[in-house]
Amino acid sequence: MKTLNLYFIVTLAFVFFNGQTFSQNLLKKIDLEGNWIGTLNVSTIQLRIVFHIYKKGEEYSATMDSPDQGANDIPTSKVLFDGNRLEIDVPIIRGTYSGRYYVDNNFFNGMWSQNGSNLPLNLVRTNKIIEINRPQEPKKPFPYNEEEVTFENKKAGDQLSGTFTFPKKGKKFTTVLLIPGSGPHNRNEEILGHKPFLVISDYLTRHGIAVLRYDDRGVGKSTGYYPSATSKDLASDAVAAVNYLKTRRDVEKIGLIGHSEGGIIAPMVANQTKDVSFIILMAAPGIPCDQILLKQAYLIGKGAGESDSTLEITKRLNEKIYKIIKENRDSIQAARKLEKVASDFYEKAGPQFKQSLGTKENFLSQLKPVLSPWFRYFIKYDPRPALEKLKCPVLAIDGSKDVQVPPKEDLAAIKKALNDGGNKKIKIVEFDGLNHLFQTAKSGLPSEYSKISETISPKVLELISNWILEQ
Repeated sequence: MKTLNLYFIVTLAFVFFNGQTFSQNLLKKIDLEGNWIGTLNVSTIQLRIVFHIYKKGEEYSATMDSPDQGANDIPTSKVLFDGNRLEIDVPIIRGTYSGRYYVDNNFFNGMWSQNGSNLPLNLVRTNKIIEINRPQEPKKPFPYNEEEVTFENKKAGDQLSGTFTFPKKGKKFTTVLLIPGSGPHNRNEEILGHKPFLVISDYLTRHGIAVLRYDDRGVGKSTGYYPSATSKDLASDAVAAVNYLKTRRDVEKIGLIGHSEGGIIAPMVANQTKDVSFIILMAAPGIPCDQILLKQAYLIGKGAGESDSTLEITKRLNEKIYKIIKENRDSIQAARKLEKVASDFYEKAGPQFKQSLGTKENFLSQLKPVLSPWFRYFIKYDPRPALEKLKCPVLAIDGSKDVQVPPKEDLAAIKKALNDGGNKKIKIVEFDGLNHLFQTAKSGLPSEYSKISETISPKVLELISNWILEQ
């Protein structure tokens, strides 16, 4: 699940150039060609950024890597350097870097701008090649069959592309459909250099279970437009995937594995078709989604060392924002009310608080995501009614150090909803020491995700596989 908690207090800090007189050494020409690395602090997450800069004649070009997100060779459209200031445009992700060079320290002091937000980003030279250690990521050749597939969501008019893996021995297989968390994901649910769905599908297929995973609409090889999609729309894509599996002669029982927001979508899908035999909910919300985000903001802020007073202020602001979104269907009216609330909040903030928030313009720009169709649907959604309708076997698992979906409140709510609906075929497990991605963690904060070499705990994979085979 995206950390969409409007955690304004810790999200952004700014560097201002104060117009001081710089050393005359700045005027010396430098050889810009080479690798330049810096770190973005995005709330509690640290992301390394690498620019590979090349020179041909008098012209510069570059590619960009975000190794902690597993993204390499991102093309740039413009690299300008006048011996003092560097500008790099990365249009495919709507990003821009602008920095001033300090020759005495051989580094760039600058700013990364993307989608209306600005983050400090200083760059230094590096000859080091960043290698991400992911020991669980499987390598070809695989001891099972792998098939590229496409299927259609006729209602949306989208062609979805995915990978179907199945054992080499046997004619009919119990099959699971993997449904990812929020945000545009490829078929591997790739996040911060990890590929959880690749690891899960590999493990299950090696244990005799077929798996279908697919690119979200508008991602990878799938057509469509993700930014306008709600959880309900994404559920229709998953229904299309189930309908596709029903056409295959090698598919017997069909089950769903939903991670995070995928755990909201899985019950929606099961309630729209009679062909789902079981469901596995991985860190799936079991309480109203606005409450999830409030608790998420508190846990992440607390883990990041914010004071109780700051956390309380953040909570009150977020409550006002969520209330406006929930009560105003008209997006223009909602935008006006949100701007007033945020503007009043900013004007009343003290000098030190304002410094942590950044400029007023940038602070207000953070309201844009909450006006998206996805957020407006998500913030109003209560997963409990859909859970109450489930009659198939359900396995619900959480990690004790999950700060995005608080495990104790979450699992208790899921269990109660299933019991209230009369479902007795349930199993609830809280894994000690695991985070939202089911990695063995120290703090559970999102800032750890990319730093942990483990993609998903082996004990989670074992439990999932054994439980499916029992069904």
